[in-house]
Amino acid sequence: MVLAIGTRQNDGPFCTCPMCSSDREISVTTNEGLQLAKEMGATYLELLALNYFYVVKYFGGVLEYYINKTIQRKSAVMGKRKKNRIKPPDLLLPEKMPVLKHEPSRYISDIQDLLVRCQCADVLFCTAELRPVSGAHKVVLCSVSAVFALLFATSRKHFADPCIYKTAHFLFSIYEESAGIAHNSPVRVIVKDCNFHTCLPNILNFIYSGASKWELLEQQIKEKLKDGEKVEHVFRLVQCVVKKPSQVRSSTDESFPHCKDPLQLCESLGQFFNNPLLADVIFQVQDSKIPAHRAVLVARCEVMSAMFSGSYSEANRIVIPIHDMSKDTFLAFLEYIYKDTYCPASILQAMSLMICSEMYQVSRLQHVCENYIITQLQSMPSRELSSSSLSVVSLLKKAKFYNSESLYTWLLYFLAAHYLIFSQKADFQDLSAEELEFVEKHRWPSHFYLTQLAEYRRYIHSPKHKCVVL
Repeated sequence: MVLAIGTRQNDGPFCTCPMCSSDREISVTTNEGLQLAKEMGATYLELLALNYFYVVKYFGGVLEYYINKTIQRKSAVMGKRKKNRIKPPDLLLPEKMPVLKHEPSRYISDIQDLLVRCQCADVLFCTAELRPVSGAHKVVLCSVSAVFALLFATSRKHFADPCIYKTAHFLFSIYEESAGIAHNSPVRVIVKDCNFHTCLPNILNFIYSGASKWELLEQQIKEKLKDGEKVEHVFRLVQCVVKKPSQVRSSTDESFPHCKDPLQLCESLGQFFNNPLLADVIFQVQDSKIPAHRAVLVARCEVMSAMFSGSYSEANRIVIPIHDMSKDTFLAFLEYIYKDTYCPASILQAMSLMICSEMYQVSRLQHVCENYIITQLQSMPSRELSSSSLSVVSLLKKAKFYNSESLYTWLLYFLAAHYLIFSQKADFQDLSAEELEFVEKHRWPSHFYLTQLAEYRRYIHSPKHKCVVL
């Protein structure tokens, strides 16, 4: 927009103001201004005087009006262009990863089932007439009770405690001829107290359940003895057997105390992990010998239970070789058997432990290893995934070979979710045709999105797409 400004209203004498006097040669009349504006295609605006009001207020306001009109006209044109412009494609989130199931712990129930089956029992409780009452296992009894640890001479530190010593010799005695019986025969333990002997099955079940269900034990003792004094007497003996002397209630108490700090059986029994004390089997792994206890293995592992019974050669052997497995992996497996926990050092060790758990059919450990592998992979940033030497495809193949269907499916989704990273690696081509088809179908970003993105980029860089300068 061009504005031609006239300084004269007619063709009369020139203006005598200082500005017009200085620019007299370029001043134009009204007719000349109109003709000039017409030739230039501009708007002619004539000011009556060149003072502050006409120049700043009047001329400036008109000029602003024309500028706003021009901007509105240009914006309308740009709006029409935006309607026809290609929008950038929307990137959707990757598909949700499948959720692996968490199997609850069966540690307590496994130990209780061991008492019911009485497999690999090495203790036999008897009456004074040597009539069998119930079978049990040294390693479980000694892990819970200092009295039994003293009775079977597994720990000398309890000999200095007169209360434990007194309880052990007041309640039990080992049948002397048990020493001459074969090594795989149970030791006979005579229960001297008749009331304690009457409640022994309930007491053993209480011990095998972690010595924590005091209320249930109290109820069972009351139902069997029916006598308050006898119930009081037996309950105090149980406390002496499974609790420390300082925790035994005084005779002035009117009610039975209940265990405020329940015994963690997996912690107490875990003390015998890789411990030669009371061990009755040795595993030969590579160049190392690892002691273990048949009772714990049988309780926690069905394959071990079958191996140590029936016609298998391992049932009567002390040293059992373990092939095609590293020492660290087998130790981690035994640690879980004893403690119900495990601490793998890496994803590869967790995979090895998962393979071991599949071989011995310990399903919960297999699920724990699967969840550990998933957690570690999810915590790795994209840069680490691309630079790491860890082969996810190799993990996928192992998961499929060792029947870990849940982990196998999850790894397929993981490959698809990080398609741009893993498709550039050499082992990506080792996937089967079905696996490649699955990954391509669920890949992120999708092939459709990448096609739309390419079209959008071509449009952005095309000559048709240019910025309009106002």
